Amino acid sequence: MRRRLIGRVASMSLAAFSLAIATPARTEGPHVRPVREYVMAHVMPWLSDPIILEAIKAQNAANAALDQAAIEALDQKWRFEVEANEHPMIDSVLASGVSTLLKAKQEASWGTITEVFVMDARGLNVGQSDITSDYWQGDEEKFTRSFGAGPHALFVDAAARDESTQMLQSQASMTIVDESGKPIGAITVGVNLDQL
Repeated sequence: MRRRLIGRVASMSLAAFSLAIATPARTEGPHVRPVREYVMAHVMPWLSDPIILEAIKAQNAANAALDQAAIEALDQKWRFEVEANEHPMIDSVLASGVSTLLKAKQEASWGTITEVFVMDARGLNVGQSDITSDYWQGDEEKFTRSFGAGPHALFVDAAARDESTQMLQSQASMTIVDESGKPIGAITVGVNLDQL
């Protein structure tokens, strides 16, 4: 009786597992596969660049003691600077070696990459190609479904048309790992779907 019950539970678990795998494929948009393929071929090779890895490690060490209130204060300062005439915090991030590298990668994509930014283990910006509206991404799916999901996570967000440019785009976010395979941060790349 016990063996039969275990067999039924195993069969039900396998069926549930199969259903869980099949369900996302049915709900994914047609853009997901080409975005994944583009990111794996053209973005993943950057993620082992020492400029990116060392900058994330340094910021993780610098931010290790920050509590949530301090993170939110930094985010508020950034948001204020986005609208201000002077923005020393934003300027310092845009002047970093990581930001310089990301700008070059965006330019080399010939319009396929619309934006790119790297985050530390807390979801705070380390470098970016353009100014983001906020500094802390830690409460957003781009971070929780990449870094928060583990070392091999790649999350492709819904496709949306930009109202001002009419460009159809999607954001892809993936976990960045160190040399040992430990997650240390994440990257988000805006992809122009019309270019794929």
